[in-house]
Amino acid sequence: MFENLTDRLSKTLKSLRGQGRLSEDNIKDSLREVRMALLEADVALPVVKDFIERVREQSLGKDVIGSLSPGQALIKVVNDELVAVMGDRHDGIDLNHKPPVTILMAGLQGAGKTTTVAKLARLLIEVDKKSVVVASADIYRPAAIEQLRTLSNEVKATFHPSDSSQKPIDIAREALLAAQKHNADVLIIDTAGRLHIDQQMMDEIRVIHDAVKPAETLFVVDSMTGQDAANTARAFGEALPLTGVVLTKTDGDARGGAALSVRQITGKPIKYIGSGEKTDALEAFHPDRMASRILGMGDILSLVEQAQEKVDHEKAEKLAKKVKKGKGFDLEDLRDQFTQMENMGGLASMMDKLPGMGAGASQAMKDPAQARQMKRMVAIINSMTPQERRKPEVINGSRKRRVAGGSGTQIQDVNRLLKQHKQMQKMMKKMGTKGGMANMMRGLKGKMPPGMPF
Repeated sequence: MFENLTDRLSKTLKSLRGQGRLSEDNIKDSLREVRMALLEADVALPVVKDFIERVREQSLGKDVIGSLSPGQALIKVVNDELVAVMGDRHDGIDLNHKPPVTILMAGLQGAGKTTTVAKLARLLIEVDKKSVVVASADIYRPAAIEQLRTLSNEVKATFHPSDSSQKPIDIAREALLAAQKHNADVLIIDTAGRLHIDQQMMDEIRVIHDAVKPAETLFVVDSMTGQDAANTARAFGEALPLTGVVLTKTDGDARGGAALSVRQITGKPIKYIGSGEKTDALEAFHPDRMASRILGMGDILSLVEQAQEKVDHEKAEKLAKKVKKGKGFDLEDLRDQFTQMENMGGLASMMDKLPGMGAGASQAMKDPAQARQMKRMVAIINSMTPQERRKPEVINGSRKRRVAGGSGTQIQDVNRLLKQHKQMQKMMKKMGTKGGMANMMRGLKGKMPPGMPF
């Protein structure tokens, strides 16, 4: 998300960094560029107007004009205003209620509500250590109930059964009683969506809301609908007492206009953003971190949190000790690195959070060919014997043919993997020596082989 906006803003603000002084004229030119960048990102026009006006007022103040580095002072103004537009701070789920804390999910059909129910359940189970019951009151969409049953098993949530012959309000009431009986901490109720907002849909969800009195009513919206997402959220907000918004499919939206419009148009905080279909692809929305990402400054805090949650620390420690002792970095270690990377949302997600990587880098990593390449390499390693993985030097011509055949790849793919592994081995060796990290970074300069996913 935000790749195009990040590119445009980075270029505009970079030109200001070197300015010895800022004048009304060059601020005016820069703000025109910022305005165009926001409109191209599909940010709602009223939001753009307010944003530009607030930045202009502060930019012409003495703190910026009189600053020793006015370009940087202006970047801080833009950063602070981006944070303000998106909501100042992270608003999570309010769990300070008598259990079961009930969460009602609302939204149009196709926004990803059912998947988001499972993602949120997984987050509450794994991070907040809560017991979660999920239920589907969507009796209209074929297989909606079955889909939630399957996903609940995957995330280890308790599924409350329902069927299309029941009334949605009865399903919701029974689910609440079941959650109380199970002494569950949280109950999440999935509701039906429509292809567009209609009175019947609003009446139905209002009745469910009145019956279960949820602590949280979350509006799930597809970020790829741009500023329409904010307008739809406003319509739901007028019909229901929404407490927050979940933006989905952010991996497919290069513009990001919804994230910059929803808060100001609805007055409701964005609580989470989802990307992809996997049940671990939901992250808390932090306006300050997102502003930093938009301005190309990365989001190291989120990356560290992801690593703490999803990296196998025991394996990481073993590898660190192994490297420190000067032992070889074998193909099993390489496979582990690929797996850890995948657990953290893939290379594109990680690059997106690194400072200075730029939109182009993370966009290049989103190329499906990159993901296929990584899977291909894992398949090749899996086709090897334990001895071959630990001692790649034993892999001769006939072994390469066997490995290629077993993994459905070509001999040149096996050769490419072995070459890349050798390169990684050299880097790891440098890490194990005195001043290892500095040595490794020097060794990296200009030596990355083509197609290497690092």
